[in-house]
Amino acid sequence: MSFFFQKQRIVDNLGALHLFCVHLRGGGTMKASQGQEHEPALIKILLTSLSAMVAETTTFPIDLTKTRLQLQGESLSSSTRPTNGFRVASEIVREQGPLGLYKGLSPAILRHLFYTPIRILGYEHFRNVVSADAGSLSLSAKALVGGISGVMAQVVASPADLVKVRMQADGRMVSQGFQPRYSGPFDALNKIMRTEGFKGLWKGVFPNVQRAFLVNTGELACYDHAKRFVIQNRIARDNIFAHTLASIMSGLSATALSCPADVVKTRMMNQAAGKEGKIMYTSSYDCLVKTVRIEGLRALWKGFFPTWARLGPWQFVFWVSYEKLRQISGLSSF
Repeated sequence: MSFFFQKQRIVDNLGALHLFCVHLRGGGTMKASQGQEHEPALIKILLTSLSAMVAETTTFPIDLTKTRLQLQGESLSSSTRPTNGFRVASEIVREQGPLGLYKGLSPAILRHLFYTPIRILGYEHFRNVVSADAGSLSLSAKALVGGISGVMAQVVASPADLVKVRMQADGRMVSQGFQPRYSGPFDALNKIMRTEGFKGLWKGVFPNVQRAFLVNTGELACYDHAKRFVIQNRIARDNIFAHTLASIMSGLSATALSCPADVVKTRMMNQAAGKEGKIMYTSSYDCLVKTVRIEGLRALWKGFFPTWARLGPWQFVFWVSYEKLRQISGLSSF
């Protein structure tokens, strides 16, 4: 009799384990439960964060090079010396060593722990709200949904983005013989709050939001649309080849749309008030006008190729990782 009860208990436990796994995947029958509705979102947050961390670490040296290129022209010493991405990267390695290419990585990863899950899950949520059939949604509707999701995510992640840009710019100051402003991300947060106030953490938030809208308009909408186009026209199945083609197209469109806003954002966020409280740019528009007047229209696309060189690999690593992790977790394709 005891053996029968033990056997029955084992069967009950296996049944409970199966229901728990189905529950985590969001495929269970008890969807009225509020906890079950939220757990797939929690899994997606974990998967997006993990994929973003891998992608950011892989491509961060390119991002650092792009930021340094965009800051070229703000000082007389840099404006008189034409340069390119390869030369900038070589100077960083020569002056600071290979680890210098990862200056500001920790706030960059911290930013993506907020930014990426909000925009990815936000896009999926709004896409499903607008249309039950995501495949029938127009490109313009996807672009609008992507832009809105990017704006929401960037407002939350803007302080971490500010710290990242300041720490990346510090490396340029060291190469020019100046002392770095910050010893680390937490020191940067403390000093920014102490000298510029709590609102200072959101300095440059408007050009940041403008860039986020343009990036996610090009990135999310184009990836979604391009992947469905590739699959529906039988160019490839829903596999790494389709994900690679879609990520390349989305990276190119996102870079073309966002590069001018990215230049303005970088310069606005890098500037700190001097001893007399003077700043170089009073607004995003002032920064845009001064950049074009002093350096020409082409200056708005400074760092275009490093930006595309970063967005392409970043999106490849992110989307391939994220789609694979979703498949392993029993979730549907993005």
